[in-house]
Amino acid sequence: MTDDAAVPELRASDADRERVAEVLRDALAEGRLDMEEFEERLEATYKARTYGELTPITRDLPAAGVTPPPPVSLVKEPVPSGSWTGRVVGGEGASSWAVAVMSGFQRKGRWTVPKVFNCFAFWGGGEIDLREANFADHEVEINCVAIMGGVNIIVPPGVEVVVRGIGIMGGFDHSEEGVPGEPGAPRVIVNGFAFWGGVGIERKLTREERRRLKEERRQEKLDRKGAHPLGEGFADHRRMLEEHREWRRDLHEERRERHEERRERQRERRDRRRGEY
Repeated sequence: MTDDAAVPELRASDADRERVAEVLRDALAEGRLDMEEFEERLEATYKARTYGELTPITRDLPAAGVTPPPPVSLVKEPVPSGSWTGRVVGGEGASSWAVAVMSGFQRKGRWTVPKVFNCFAFWGGGEIDLREANFADHEVEINCVAIMGGVNIIVPPGVEVVVRGIGIMGGFDHSEEGVPGEPGAPRVIVNGFAFWGGVGIERKLTREERRRLKEERRQEKLDRKGAHPLGEGFADHRRMLEEHREWRRDLHEERRERHEERRERQRERRDRRRGEY
């Protein structure tokens, strides 16, 4: 393994700078730094280009006698699977614009959202699905113009959403605003204009995540069955009621998933037909 002291000239990544910034935020919250020192060091952190520039920023933190937080490693380590750190990848993005004129467009699956994404829909519709996407920056901006058409934006849980668009005889969906983001998660800003059209924003899990949660509920149900032997009258009756409620919830969830899948297939067929004309 490469020794940290031997690599001061290696280029630091966004993840390295973010780990240093997290140490500084903890130090500010604990009173180790005042606001002026925090701002100076934070500015130096985001300007740093090499490990040698990052190392002195937290050298005197934490104070002696206090159990220190994990040191900032200057050796690249594997990113935990599914973490937000692994999804903020930098770069230019896979696609920076989309247009639907009497047709439709989709951006979904494994794609990289650029810092600024522009889209336009006229007598058509578009879908921007961020659930499996990577992000070029911790803050991305989506500019939507919908005229007698619509754009639907799907974000995963944990992402902060800010809506700044306006609508005339149309509307922008503000229902997902105000939900705090998870640590390290990107921030999505939606700007634009809707005239006789609309921009909708919804927060949804991926199909794989829904199936995983469903399997976890099923396993919990099986575990509860094993915890209540038959013959314990009241406990057994309560278990039956809980199983009935869960069965109804699962049935409702399955119907909703099938309905969403049908809608997605219909939307894809409609978009393909529009593209043929």
